[in-house]
Amino acid sequence: MVKDKTQVGSPMNFRGMMYNPINEQGVVYLFGLVAENLNIRVESIQQGYPDCTAIRYLGKGRWERINIEFEYKSSNFDHDPIGCDVIVCWNDDLSEEQKENLNRKGVEVIELKSEIGGLDNPTLEDPDKIDNKEEIIELSHHIHNDWNKTKELFEILDRKIQEINNNIWRKVSKNAITYYSPEKVFIYMHPQKQGIKLHLFTNAEKINGVEIPYADALKWGRIYLKNVGDLDNIIIIIKKSHDLINHAIKEGLNTGWFAIPEKNTEMIEELKRTAEKKSMSGANIIMNELKED
Repeated sequence: MVKDKTQVGSPMNFRGMMYNPINEQGVVYLFGLVAENLNIRVESIQQGYPDCTAIRYLGKGRWERINIEFEYKSSNFDHDPIGCDVIVCWNDDLSEEQKENLNRKGVEVIELKSEIGGLDNPTLEDPDKIDNKEEIIELSHHIHNDWNKTKELFEILDRKIQEINNNIWRKVSKNAITYYSPEKVFIYMHPQKQGIKLHLFTNAEKINGVEIPYADALKWGRIYLKNVGDLDNIIIIIKKSHDLINHAIKEGLNTGWFAIPEKNTEMIEELKRTAEKKSMSGANIIMNELKED
C-alpha cells in the first residue's frame, strides 16, 4: 500500500508558517497571522457564506464591519457579491475587467502574498530558548526585586523541577512561568510576595495536599509553597503530576485546562461539588488569578 504524502508550497518561513499556502485552509491560517497588521479584528469564522465576519479600523476611533470570503485564488470566488466586502486570497488572478466589476459591487480583494512582503518577520527560536536579557525582564515581571523570600524559593524549586527529568523545560511569559513535560504544560507557576502558587495537572485524581478549586477545571489542582521546609513534599506532588501528564499523553487524553474527565466517577463528582462551593470558576483564572502578585 502506497502512503499518501503531504504536499506543500514553496518555502516562505513567515512567522512560523514554513510554506506558501496551497489551499483555502492555508489562506485562513495565514490571514490569522497578519490580521492585526491589516487592522482587522475577527468576530466570527463559520461554515457557509461568508466565511468570516470582522471589523476593520478606519482611523479616528471608527470601525467598519466587513464580511470576508477566503479563497486560494481570487478567481475561485463564485458567490453573490452582495454578501461579501472583502476576498482574502493567496493569489489574485482576476483580470482587470473582473476586478473592476467586483469593485463596482463593493468587493475588495486582499492578496496575502503581496501583503506579507512589507511585514515584520521575527527570527524564530526554540520556545525555551530566550535571550538572557529578555528572560531577566520576564522573570522580574513575576518576581519583584524586594521579594527576597520568593526569589530564594523560586531558585530552589526551579532547579528541582528541572532535575525531575532532563526533558522538562521552562517557558517564561507575562502570564505565568510554565513547565512542559516536554510535550505539554503540566505546571503554571505564579510567584507571590510571600511564596509561590502553582497550578498543576492532576488528571482529576486526588493528591494529598492538592486542592481542586475550579468546577470547570477538574483536571488541574492548586498548591502553595511558602517555606523551604515544604519543598520536599511539593516536589513529591510535582513528580506525581509529571507522571500523570505523561500517562495522559500516552493514552491520548485531553489535558487542557477545561478538559472534562473521561470517567464520571463518584470521586470526580465529589471534587466537582467541592469546587462549586468556590466563588470563582476556572474560566476566571486567566483574568483574575494571573494578575495576582
